[in-house]
Amino acid sequence: MSAFGKLCIAVITVFLLLTAALNILLVRAKENNDGIYRIEAKRLADEISETGNYDLEKYSHITGVFTGGDLYRSDEHYLIIEAGGTLYRVEYAVGNEHHGIVAVNCVLGALFLLITGLLYYIRKHIIVPFGRLNDVPRELARGNLAVPIPEEKSRFFGKFTWGVNLLRESIEASRKKEITMQRDKKLLLLSLSHDIKTPLSAIKLNAKALAKGLYKDEEKQRSAAESINTRADEIERFVSEITKAASEDFLSFEVTPGEEFLSVIITRIEARYAPQLAISGTKFAILKYDDCILSCDSDRLVECLQNLIENAIKYGDGRRIELGFDKMDGCELITISNTGCTLEAKELPQIFESFHRGNNADKVQGNGLGLFICKRLMSLMGGEVYADIRDGCFSVTLVVRLA
Repeated sequence: MSAFGKLCIAVITVFLLLTAALNILLVRAKENNDGIYRIEAKRLADEISETGNYDLEKYSHITGVFTGGDLYRSDEHYLIIEAGGTLYRVEYAVGNEHHGIVAVNCVLGALFLLITGLLYYIRKHIIVPFGRLNDVPRELARGNLAVPIPEEKSRFFGKFTWGVNLLRESIEASRKKEITMQRDKKLLLLSLSHDIKTPLSAIKLNAKALAKGLYKDEEKQRSAAESINTRADEIERFVSEITKAASEDFLSFEVTPGEEFLSVIITRIEARYAPQLAISGTKFAILKYDDCILSCDSDRLVECLQNLIENAIKYGDGRRIELGFDKMDGCELITISNTGCTLEAKELPQIFESFHRGNNADKVQGNGLGLFICKRLMSLMGGEVYADIRDGCFSVTLVVRLA
């Protein structure tokens, strides 16, 4: 039995138990109320015996007191009492407790139908559709991109299935791109390897000739040395191409040009990090700024800011992280600063290189790509990024063009 089925049974059982308990209490209350008129009749008889008179306003359930002829003839509920040697017919009103119990049970019945209907709706429109999607993420993680994703028109899961389909298409596109890159890389390496063989053979021949003293003439020796140098330059150029091809694996970022308000970007960052930093005791300060429209890919700009804040969390001392703002030459400058900088100023020119990690990163996990990715993304968005160290604080500034 599914967990939701057990939950439904538990809810219905508790509701029925509460209904039974409420009915028992109502029945007992009705029985208690039914006996009140007898008590009032006894008090009335005592009052008549003692005073010879009575006041009906004292008795809420008694509606009339009669004596004389036709004592036993009445269409109302009554009982006969004796007071002072005289018989009296005491008429009383019967309460509506029975109708009240029926009304309460009708309301409870309607509520029961509403609860069962709601549980059925949840099962049909939420639990069952979600169950059909349960295995999709696991299959995608295994690499099964052909896993069927059922179409759901439900407003609860329509966007979810659409997003999962986009995820699958993105994974498939990334896989194809990776295969293409790997193939191109292999072809490039094979081509460059073949090209390297020619200058390498020339170098080896000239080197052997020089080593064996085959060139007696100084001019021929100089020519052989120059030939070796030229061929070495060719090999160096081929190695540069190999290095460039290897680095392009992670340089292929897609940026979608667009426009976004600065306030929207900052709101996303604040919602992401303010609660986390508050728990860790780090003061997260967002300085005052003038809202404006930025020319950027909003998701990529948020990614850059997230990378910089993550670095501030990892490499700072946890006291303060600050976002500052300024405008210059048609650009918005967003500066992320953190206290506790231990990076040496001489390393600033290298921190944006791929796989570079500063001397303060020995005990912190990372791959040295965060700042490199930021620089690449900002460049693709027509912006810039630079870093600085001032008064023990490390700052990175993103230069974003205004729309």
